[in-house]
Amino acid sequence: MHPQDWISVEEAGLYCHPAKLYIDPMLPVDSAVVTHGHADHARAGHQHVFASAETLAIMKTRYGEEMAEQTTALRMGSPVTLGNDTDPVTMTLYPAGHILGSTQVLLEYRGYRLVISGDYKRRHDPTCPPFEIVPCDVFITEATFGLPVFTHPPLSHEIDKLLTSLAVFSDRCHLVGTYALGKCQRVIIGLREAGYSKPIYLHGALQKLCDLYQQYDIELGELIPVNDVADKSSLAGEIVLAPPSALADRWSRSLPNVRTVMASGWMQIRARARQRQVELPLIISDHCDWPELLQTIEEVSPKEVWVTHGREDALVYQANLMGFKAKALSMVGYDDDEETG
Repeated sequence: MHPQDWISVEEAGLYCHPAKLYIDPMLPVDSAVVTHGHADHARAGHQHVFASAETLAIMKTRYGEEMAEQTTALRMGSPVTLGNDTDPVTMTLYPAGHILGSTQVLLEYRGYRLVISGDYKRRHDPTCPPFEIVPCDVFITEATFGLPVFTHPPLSHEIDKLLTSLAVFSDRCHLVGTYALGKCQRVIIGLREAGYSKPIYLHGALQKLCDLYQQYDIELGELIPVNDVADKSSLAGEIVLAPPSALADRWSRSLPNVRTVMASGWMQIRARARQRQVELPLIISDHCDWPELLQTIEEVSPKEVWVTHGREDALVYQANLMGFKAKALSMVGYDDDEETG
């Protein structure tokens, strides 16, 4: 039975009918598999949530221990059966390379294999296992940066820009806007890999998730809450990480001689950097850029490509040119900025 007959887009999100299972639903449902912990994919209030152990820990950190009535932690590569015992769906999670705990979802039913990518990237990231190519008949891919204009530079290049700025403007506090989950920790590790061993200072909103990453043996070095610094003038010449929303609010005014920095794939769009009054835009993304999206489709080599979460039309058009049958799912409710750049 073709997946179009057992997978559909409903009000709450993508739904697998024979498994009675939603994938990353936006509304509370009876049964859901959650690909990763970003808020546009992971919501509280479901009856039963399947996810990686790390994603469940992230959800509990963000939403509390009672974020779902029941949870089941799944191991990568270990299949489970869902639905009717005589006509089951087999579900297996595979690494997506996006953030800690992020997964793809393989659903197998009546001879067909369908993979939902979730959010993913193809570049090295010490915080999570790399994206794994999973052969399938239908590949549902995100398209957050699904336009040819998006080509992301190496992380080391952008970290070097930050460290060069710190050397040139040594009297200025470098306030870096980073999303709390994934981007923050990746920037910290990028700095450590570049040899930056000084303490890194954190806005309070970033602390809990950094603590969680370290519980999973991801070493981030010395991190100090900004609120623990009595003399804020001592932060001149230091690196402070904060959520993007804090860059221009009252909290940031206590910092000395701020140089505003933003780490996001969206910083490739100069208008976004100007809009946020960012002095130093860093193009750092936890998603594939355009060439990597095309590379992934080629390597997965499915019979069909279904595109969602972003710039659908361009990727559908290009996938068709590449010889794949492709269509847009046109799902709503998945953001393209605050957490997912």
